[in-house]
Amino acid sequence: MDEYPPGSLDHNVPFLIVSGLGTSPTRPLLTDPDLRERGILVRSELPPADTREARTILRFIQEADATSLPWKPRDSSKRYKFRIRTIGREFLLPPRRARLPDDLDAPSSALVLHSPFSPLSPGSTLYPDGLIDARWLYKHQDLLPSVCLCFYSLTSDPTLATLHDNQLKTDINSIKNAIGQSGYKSRLAVVILSDQSPSSVSQFQERLENIRRSTGLDPKASLFVLPTRRTEAELETAVDNVLTAIFDQALEYYRDLGRHVRKKRGRGVVPQPTIPPTSGTSHTLSLQGWNVRYDFKSAVLAEFRQELDVALRSYEQAYDTLLGTDVLETIPAWSPRFNDARLLADIIAIRALKCLLLSGQSTAAVRRWQMHNDRVCDIVDRKGRGTQNYGWKAWQARWCTVMANLIEKVDFPELEPSSLLFFRPPEKNLSAERLQPWELLHHPGYWYRAAAGHLLDRRKLAHSIPEEDRKPVDKSSRTGISRKAYNYDTYMCPEPYEEYPLKGPGVNHAQLIFDHLTLARTEFHKRRQKRASVELALDSCKELEKMGKWQQLLELLAPLWRDMSFRSEGWCDITEAVSWILRNAAVKTGQKELIVAIDWELMNKGFSRRPGWHYDISRSLDGISVAQPPVISLDDGHLTSFIYADFIFKYEEGKAGQTCPAQLSLVSRAFPDAAPITLKSLAVQVEGGLRGINLAHEKIHNQKQANTTLELVKVTLKEAEVDSNDTTADGPDGPDISLEQGPLIILKAMRDLTLLPGQTRVFEFDIPLREPGDAKATSVQLTLDSNTFSLTYSMKLDRTTSSGQWHSASSPKRQLIRPDPRSIRILPRPPKMEIKVLRMMEQYYTNEAIQLEIDIINEEDSDAVTKMDVNLNGGGAPLYQVHVVGGDRQSSPSGSDDRSLFGIPLSTISASESGRVSIVLDPVDGPTVLDLSIKISYHLVVDPSTPITQEASYRLNIVSPFEASYDLLPRIHTEWPSLFNAENIQEPLDGDTSVSRSRGLAQKWALITRYASFAHEDVLVSDIGIEVITTQGNVTCIASKIEALPTSGQILSPKTIEEGHFDLVSQKSSLDDRSPATADLAFIIKWRRVSAPDTVLNVTTLPLPRFYVTVSEPRVLATVSYSTSRPPSPSPATSPSQLLFLDITIENPSSHFLTFGLTMEPSDEFAFSGAKATTINVLPIARRSVTYRLLPLVRGTWIRPTLVVRDKYFQKVLKIIPTEGIKSDKDGILLWVPPEDEGDDGNEEAAA
Repeated sequence: MDEYPPGSLDHNVPFLIVSGLGTSPTRPLLTDPDLRERGILVRSELPPADTREARTILRFIQEADATSLPWKPRDSSKRYKFRIRTIGREFLLPPRRARLPDDLDAPSSALVLHSPFSPLSPGSTLYPDGLIDARWLYKHQDLLPSVCLCFYSLTSDPTLATLHDNQLKTDINSIKNAIGQSGYKSRLAVVILSDQSPSSVSQFQERLENIRRSTGLDPKASLFVLPTRRTEAELETAVDNVLTAIFDQALEYYRDLGRHVRKKRGRGVVPQPTIPPTSGTSHTLSLQGWNVRYDFKSAVLAEFRQELDVALRSYEQAYDTLLGTDVLETIPAWSPRFNDARLLADIIAIRALKCLLLSGQSTAAVRRWQMHNDRVCDIVDRKGRGTQNYGWKAWQARWCTVMANLIEKVDFPELEPSSLLFFRPPEKNLSAERLQPWELLHHPGYWYRAAAGHLLDRRKLAHSIPEEDRKPVDKSSRTGISRKAYNYDTYMCPEPYEEYPLKGPGVNHAQLIFDHLTLARTEFHKRRQKRASVELALDSCKELEKMGKWQQLLELLAPLWRDMSFRSEGWCDITEAVSWILRNAAVKTGQKELIVAIDWELMNKGFSRRPGWHYDISRSLDGISVAQPPVISLDDGHLTSFIYADFIFKYEEGKAGQTCPAQLSLVSRAFPDAAPITLKSLAVQVEGGLRGINLAHEKIHNQKQANTTLELVKVTLKEAEVDSNDTTADGPDGPDISLEQGPLIILKAMRDLTLLPGQTRVFEFDIPLREPGDAKATSVQLTLDSNTFSLTYSMKLDRTTSSGQWHSASSPKRQLIRPDPRSIRILPRPPKMEIKVLRMMEQYYTNEAIQLEIDIINEEDSDAVTKMDVNLNGGGAPLYQVHVVGGDRQSSPSGSDDRSLFGIPLSTISASESGRVSIVLDPVDGPTVLDLSIKISYHLVVDPSTPITQEASYRLNIVSPFEASYDLLPRIHTEWPSLFNAENIQEPLDGDTSVSRSRGLAQKWALITRYASFAHEDVLVSDIGIEVITTQGNVTCIASKIEALPTSGQILSPKTIEEGHFDLVSQKSSLDDRSPATADLAFIIKWRRVSAPDTVLNVTTLPLPRFYVTVSEPRVLATVSYSTSRPPSPSPATSPSQLLFLDITIENPSSHFLTFGLTMEPSDEFAFSGAKATTINVLPIARRSVTYRLLPLVRGTWIRPTLVVRDKYFQKVLKIIPTEGIKSDKDGILLWVPPEDEGDDGNEEAAA
């Protein structure tokens, strides 16, 4: 589109000029000297606004310029679109009338002057019979504004208000009159800037009204007041509202112009020129020609109004009239007006295409594009120079490029690269039709590609121009000029002697083609059309080759050559074409590695043979200076080779320590007359329990190379040590891991590695199998040394399908029916190393160290170098130590959760001998199950290359040896604090040692523990105890054992229960603190197995539940005692009964005075002495006791005293808490009455 006249194809939006903002210099509207001389000056005498707010408003207006925006008519982001130009305080309007020629004689009558852009004016380029040109478009797009927007400042100074307002009114009226006197219908809009806020601008309402009345401007459409004291966002909104309001004025301006044009067309009269033409056969423009001009103007003005449907109808009407029989058909082909008419037809067609695309009619636009192509082709064939010349192909390429440019400017969302669509779906009204693929709107790459094809034809036709036509024109010879003008179409393209001259550059066809191919390839690549983009890249490289731009060709084609998918798909011709082009570029740029790589691939006879080529890989760099031979590494991931390799095992599985036959096949597919290739080395990379294989070349003297198609060679492999940095010996997974760190061990052999064209060489080995597991051959690496380079080529075996054929010299080749003949399963060698744990116990216990004695017995026939791995798994796995008898001691790592030790050396174990290892596990706190895994890795001294393993696993069940239950029973403490004790109330002195002694409330408890053994054997309990872990509530607890165990300990059999009795005394630190307190206790058992030595002592700690050791509520305690003396009794009938003394103690730990009522009910089981009903007052922090003497009437049973203790204030019955010798149930307490024969010790049963 850039080849057409400037402005002829621009997108038309209303033209707006902005005056009075800023003081920066601006470019004048009129630049033509002739027009500028007679232009109409419009000037303002007031200075422009140059405040910060004015500059902000100017920035907002400039950002609203739609000149370079995409063509999106339905863009609803803004309600207006302007082509905006900012000017100073004056501008020039183009003259309304053209001036007469200087050489014109004085006319006898007054002449009618017309516009300088009209074909009626003698000074116009269209005079006398031209249609219309781009100058008229330039007039309305860049010279004649639809609206002139002027900005003024409103002063806030009351002393200058009248003066400034009068100047403002005068200036506005002056501009308004100047525009009116010019004859143009441009609108004037005024914006008055005030430095006030919107809320305070009302104080100037009277002044503004005066300005409005004096200027006659409409306050809704032409006069605006803009307070500037506001935020930028609010200011932008205000500017947006002003532009929206004047946009309607701009549309009305172009609507008036359109009505004027239609009115002139409706007259049906041919206007007369200023001066009738008199030269030659000149004639004026016909009526149909004027209709074309009027229709074109109407269409352009409709575009300014954004009325695309109206514009399209006018364009179509102008187009049909122009190409009809009355306009273009009447113009002779030799006339310059013929090409002018073609140019106008192109412009009208392009603008019609733009209207169709903007309205979303993409398929209709494609049809319209094809229709114009066909009509112009018909006209050129009938009236022009025909279509078999370079000028027509140039026009076709330009016409395709125009369509691509239009699609890019319209910017359809469906054709965005992210959508990955190749074409835009047709319109809904055409969806039912059977459309051809070329009738759909494709992305721009499609059209650029078509343009490149036409440019190729243009170059072909240009190169067919005879030499006599390529000579510069001799102006003195009229014959040559007329003949050339008739034979060649030079519409918008150069003459033949400029298109393809005999001397000089001429038109750079290759660069034009390359530019269009690049644009097309970019679009295809964005949409992931890989094949099309690759094809276009190849065509581009052909053009770069013609231009000699080798480096650019190399950068474009080298990545394509490396990653080309045509190889795997079998497109040999494309691969060959790319390779030869790239090789030429590589030779020109000195890319030695690339040259060798391309020659290596082109040796394959699958490509076509190039005559005269040597097909010798060692001569690839002939003619290229090589200072230092390059080292080249290639692989089959980027290019194919003429040598194919395969590796197969004869058997599917084998055992470690044995050998397995295998064959390596090399097949040459070089051209029959190619030079033989001699490899330096041949390496097979493996993974799994195999050694890498390396064959080195060795020329065997006095042996003639057998020229046979198939040659089978048996090779004896030997183990050899190489440096681990030798990459030819390493497999893909790195060097093999052996028991001992050392040099890398591979299998090596020396053979003649010369390969003839078309020959298959098979190397057969016996491969020793080492480590058990799955193993396979992964790749084959060929190394070739030449005088000028060193080449390494790697082939992944999994990228090719194995033939699965086993070659034999005595019989025909045999097919191996296996899924993967390149792999083998290596079975482990049966180990003869026994792992034996001595005295393994069925159960282990918590809190004891576990010691395991392990014997490693070597039952092999040879000495073994042995290492051991230990792994301990399970919840809460403890640390452990491993001690090798006669060796080192190692401990498991303590900084992580991993409980594994690897590679513990056991030295060399002789045949039929054993080694001992001791594993000691630290005590475990809780029950768990541990899994102990022991792995013995060894190799025999006579066969160090074959590793052997023996594994054993053991489960250790660790349980708790004891379980216990607990009872905490209240007791009467002998000590009770008193408020009347001076030691309890006085403040301790500084330095007093009694400060730390607790002085608060003290309570006593009896803790009874019942513990049982859950061990499977007898255990010896040496001691038990209670440990106070923590206390809560400022309390001190002291636990003491009532009965001690025997000195020698107590043997506890499985599932037997024993009891332990402890006293617990708790005391608050202060009498002021009477809140309840708790304590966390633990039951400690010190024990060992009966079979364990005396030095072993295990400590088991059983946590107790949290107990309340002090309470803040009153409690009632009952204690019983028996009479210690009894008179002799002659007979049971007359013997006196033993007395029971029941003491009721009420403790009041609170700070309140409490009153309790005691009531004792009579019973048939006993008689009692004491108050049947009484009241007891208990002071704060005090306790009181009441004693009842009971005479039992029964013997050897439990009696129930019906005693009720009630709180007088709350009327709440308090529970009586039993102590020693008393038990209770839901109905109350029970006292034991011993039988007569128990005597004074009868209370033992009660105490139990």
